[in-house]
This record gives sequence, C-alpha cells and structure tokens, in this order.
Amino acid sequence: MAFDYAVVLTGSIATGKSTVARMFEEDGFAIIDADTIAHEVLESQQETIARMFGSEVVQEGKVDRKALGKVIFADPLKRKALEQLLHPLIYDVIEARAKEEDAKRKPYIVDIPLFFEGGRYPIKCSLVVYAAPEQQLERAMARDGLDEEAALERIASQIDITEKRFLADYVIDNTKDEVHLRREYEQAKDAILKEFA
Repeated sequence: MAFDYAVVLTGSIATGKSTVARMFEEDGFAIIDADTIAHEVLESQQETIARMFGSEVVQEGKVDRKALGKVIFADPLKRKALEQLLHPLIYDVIEARAKEEDAKRKPYIVDIPLFFEGGRYPIKCSLVVYAAPEQQLERAMARDGLDEEAALERIASQIDITEKRFLADYVIDNTKDEVHLRREYEQAKDAILKEFA
C-alpha cells in the first residue's frame, strides 16, 4: 500500500507552506509536490480544458492558468468539473511516487494544498502551516498581485485555516517572524522523525 511513510503538508493560500516545504527539502526529505504534478497533468489535458472552459483559457498551446482561475473561482460548478477531470489523474501520479518513497522506509512529505477539502488521500499523518486569516489575505494580495475580492474568493474556496489547524496532527505556526517559523519547523520535524523511528 502507498503512503505508509507519508506526512501530508497542507495549509491554505498564503500561509507559508512553500517555505516550510523548502525547509524539509533542505533537510533531505523527499517532497512530492501536488501542485507541480497538477500543472503537468493540466498541460496534458489542455484540449479537454479548452472544450470544457472555452478556447481562450489555452494560449499558444499552453493552459493560461490565470484565465482558467478567473473562470473556475467565479463558478463553483466549473471548479468542481475541473477537479473531477484532474484529481483522479493527479492521484495516480502521486500514488506511484509515494510507493517509490515508501520502499525507502523513511518519512517523506506530500505537499497537498487541498488535502482536507478533497478527502482523497489515505495519509494518516498531517502537518498544517498556520497563519491568521488577515495575514493570509495580506500575503495573498502581495504575493499573487490579487485584489481583495479575488484573494477573498480564493481563501473562501478552501476550508477555514482555523478548522484545518484542529484537524492536523502537527501545526507549524507562521504568524510571527522567520526565527519563530524556524523554531516551529524544527519542533515539528523532530516529532515526525520520532513518530517514524
């Protein structure tokens, strides 16, 4: 079975998940990144996506993710249709990579932004990167160049970060500075290594 040594890394938009994933990678953990895999799968499905959402979301043989994002974040039914197309394909790739990592018999990270929303992955150990909702909004606007309405739309499309915090086995608090984040990360990493020892 896959995912025996997996630790899912999740959070919500602009909580600092990518920063924490980099820390794990620097410490030698294998990372399976669902977003990277999703982008690969998205490109492989560009013809279907053009049929489903209009030819304007594919430009010069590539999916225009910004244009597609505008379409799906404004319409929950369209977002659901895209998820139904992509998620089974993404799952198959992640599962295959997880089996390779499980064979090494040491913990590895599976970075899945919508882990709790999807309920698809049988991963027992979860780690949430937490930031306060107002920090999420501020960071999403600054990082992604979104206006407030677009940022709030994306935040609202995910389970509230406070709820995710309660669902997680481990939490890394990213509400302060980098020194605090590093300390939180080290504590979580040590606990994970103990759990899989």
